[in-house]
This record gives sequence, C-alpha cells and structure tokens, in this order.
Amino acid sequence: MEEHAVVAAARAGAESMFLPFLAMFGSVYLVGLFIVFRGWGPRRRAEAASCFTSLFHGTPAALLALRAVLSRYHTAAGSSTTGDSSPLALLVAPNATAEDLVLDFSTAYFAVDLAHYLLFLPDEVLFIAHHLATLYVLATCRHAVGAGAPALLPLVVLAEATSAAQNAWTLAGMRRDDSPLASRVYAALSLPFYAVYTAARAALGPAWFVRMVRFFYATSGGGGPVPVWAWVSWTVVIGAGIALSILWVGNLWLAYFRERKESKQLKSSKQQ
Repeated sequence: MEEHAVVAAARAGAESMFLPFLAMFGSVYLVGLFIVFRGWGPRRRAEAASCFTSLFHGTPAALLALRAVLSRYHTAAGSSTTGDSSPLALLVAPNATAEDLVLDFSTAYFAVDLAHYLLFLPDEVLFIAHHLATLYVLATCRHAVGAGAPALLPLVVLAEATSAAQNAWTLAGMRRDDSPLASRVYAALSLPFYAVYTAARAALGPAWFVRMVRFFYATSGGGGPVPVWAWVSWTVVIGAGIALSILWVGNLWLAYFRERKESKQLKSSKQQ
C-alpha cells in the first residue's frame, strides 16, 4: 500500500498537460459547431462537431500511444540484463512521461466529448456511459495509480487506429440521403471500415486484453505498483467496452449483408 501511495504522489506532482489539451479540444469543438457545420440542423451539427473533434484526437492519440509503447520496449531492450525488463515488470511499471502525455491528451478529449453529449445529446446514454468509463480508467491510471499505462496504451493504439475512418464514415452516413457524393463515400468506406474495425476491436484488442489481465493477476499477489482495486475495475470496464464494440460491429455486419441480400433480390426481380 505504501508503494502505491508513493507512486501516486509522484504522479500527482508531475506536470500535467490536461488543461492545455482541454482548451485545445474545446476550441476545435466550437469551431466545428459554429463554423464548419453551421449550416447543418441542430442535432446533426452537434454530432458532426463531435466527429470533427474526434479527428483531431483519434489518429494523433494512436500515434502518441504507439510512440510511447515502442519507447518503453526499446528502453526495456536496452536494459535487458536487469530483472526490470521482464514482461510482468514492463506492463505494471510506473508510467513514463510519454505515457502520461497520452493519458492527458485522451482524458481532455473525452472530457470535452462527454460535455458535448451531456449538453446536446443527453439521450445517448450508451455513449455517455462509455465516456464516463473511459475517463475513469484514464484518470485513475494517470493520477490515482500512476502505473499500468504500458499495459493500457496498446489498447489505445488499437481503439484509435480506426478513428479517422470511423469519423469519415459517420459524417458521410449523416448526409448520404441528401448527397450523392456522401452516399458514394459511405458505400466505399463501409466494407473496409467494418473489416479493419473487426480486426482491431474484435480480434487484436481482446487478445491483448486477456494477456493484460493475466499479467495484472500474476503480479497482484506481490504488491506491485498497480493495486488490485485498480486492475480489477479496469478489467470490468474495458471488458464491457470490448463486448459492446463487438456487439456494435456485429450489428453493422448483419445490416451490411442484409442490405446486400435485399439489393440482389431487387436486381433479380427487375431482370425478370
């Protein structure tokens, strides 16, 4: 318990970039809401501004997280003669500065997007719950625990790797009924987006999640830097998020094949 307190205190004293990132994402959202999508209807405009803000978060977050992950493993490889470079020690190690930067970056984004849902789309209960859960994991890892980011950031890479495609697909889908170009973009993006999302969220993500939980469990008995309450709650929250992602993309696949079947039946009936 003392080790956990020392790590958390050290993290609390570290320089945080949360407020600058919060101001940045808040500004991006307002630009999207009042300038870029000002001609759209009220609900569509708010949803589009959220997608616009996500474009400034998703890919940069994936790249920042990947950089932090590679830096961590490069450092571990350079000190392979010490016991600290073992996989267990690596995944539960105290957060490095680059890892804290990613946590601050994503925490600020999700805080802004949560405010967006609470103000403009309070009926989107699932998204609000998702953002609250994500903020819990990010904030506790950054401030309450100060460790475990090496295990969590690979999930950030996988989660945000498809963000740009998802936002483009979502924006196109919002206008596909009144714009031929948007309809073509939506149709062109659907299949590759579903495939990549499935690979990242339904295959690679769960595989890493299982490995992460196994390592947390293996180290919890030794009083490592990640306390039991933290990794158990992270397991519940992240596991639920993965399950919902699989359910979401599964429904998209069902709708996709249903539409293809209906389209083929329509063409067949016209030819007869």
